Amino acid sequence: MAALDITFGFIIIGIGVIVLFFVITCYNGLISLRNNIDKAWANIDVLLKKRLDLIPNLVELVRGYASYEQGVLEEITKIRASAMQAQGIPEKARGSEAVSASLGSVFALAENYPNLKASENFLHLQKELSLIETQIAQRREFYNDSVLLYNTNIKTIPSVYLANWLNYSSKEYFRVDGDVGTPLKITIEVPQKIV
Repeated sequence: MAALDITFGFIIIGIGVIVLFFVITCYNGLISLRNNIDKAWANIDVLLKKRLDLIPNLVELVRGYASYEQGVLEEITKIRASAMQAQGIPEKARGSEAVSASLGSVFALAENYPNLKASENFLHLQKELSLIETQIAQRREFYNDSVLLYNTNIKTIPSVYLANWLNYSSKEYFRVDGDVGTPLKITIEVPQKIV
């Protein structure tokens, strides 16, 4: 009888060790996924801020060449201010989309001004902003992939039990144009040149 009690005790301890190992592994996996999302968002946020910091330079440069286009320049300035105050991922995504669209308007506006279009400073800013747009799109895709993996993990067995117990909730995607998988679409409206 004593041997049976010892064997039963070892079985209980073994099951406890396996359960503890499983809980620690799930917990560490969830923490790793959450940290990956935070890192991915921080990378996007850096680019969003960098792009916003370049807009005043672009506005001043365009203002020097296209003095009749005050409406477009005022609009991009307002959109920039609004994007800088955005809080949370959905609001920042909408702000980012508005900034991209307004930048497209400014670049389309440059088509009406050959001297502006040929300016070395303008070309440099245009190239830098285009590069930032590409990087934002790439990092948005990585962020959304990270969110998908995290959201899947906290909703599937066995991690769902630990996630519920720890009050982990789903993270939001960085959506543009209502669709995560499509590239950014910029609608360009070229204002008529006042003569």
